[in-house]
Amino acid sequence: MDFSFLPEFWGYFERGAGITIYLSFFTVVFGTILGMLIALMKMSSVKPLKWLGTAYVEFIRGTPLLVQVFIIFYGIPQITPFDLPEFTAGIIALSINSAAYIAEIFRAGIENIDRGQMEAARSLGMKKSLAMRLVILPQAVKNILPALGNEFVVVIKESSIVSVIGIHELMYNTNVVKAATYQAFEPLISAALVYFILTFTLSRLLSKFERRLATSDRG
Repeated sequence: MDFSFLPEFWGYFERGAGITIYLSFFTVVFGTILGMLIALMKMSSVKPLKWLGTAYVEFIRGTPLLVQVFIIFYGIPQITPFDLPEFTAGIIALSINSAAYIAEIFRAGIENIDRGQMEAARSLGMKKSLAMRLVILPQAVKNILPALGNEFVVVIKESSIVSVIGIHELMYNTNVVKAATYQAFEPLISAALVYFILTFTLSRLLSKFERRLATSDRG
C-alpha cells in the first residue's frame, strides 16, 4: 500500500471531516426537535395526530435514506418554487430521517417515566400539556441523553450518503482524492480511519458524560 499522497491531499480529508461534523450537528439538533414533536403526536389522544405520527415513523424507517435524499433534492424543486442548495437539502433529508428514530427514543423515554409522576402533577392542578412540559419531558430527556448521543454517532456515519448530491463532506472528498491519485484502496482506508477517529472520540466523550451524569444522580 502507498500512502505517499497523504501529505499533499490530507487537507481534503480535514475539510471533509469538518463538513461531516457540521452536517451531523445540525441534523441532530433539527432531528431532535422534530423527533420530540413526532413522539408527542404518536402518544397523543387525538387520533388523527396519533395516526400521522405513526405513519411518519413507519414510512421514514421503512424507506432507504438514499431515496429520501433524492426526493428532497430533486422532488421539492419540482413541486414547489424553491430550489434547495445541496447543503440545505442534505440537512433536511438527514434531519427527517433521524427524527423518525429519535421519535422512538423519546417515546420510550417518556413511557419509562413512572405514571405516578403525571398523576401527581395533575393532582396539583396542572394541565396534561403543562405537566408533560415541566415534569415528564425534563426527566425523559435526562434518561435518553445516551441514546441521543448514539444517534449522533450514527448520523456521522450516515452523512456519507449526501455525497451523491454533491456535498463536499468526507466521502465526497475521498472520491476526489481517488480520482486525483488513481488509487482506490488507500484513500478509502484513510477515510475509514477519519470516520473511526470521529466516532470513537465522540463515543468516549459520551461515555465520560454518562459517568458524570450517573455520579451526579447518586450524589
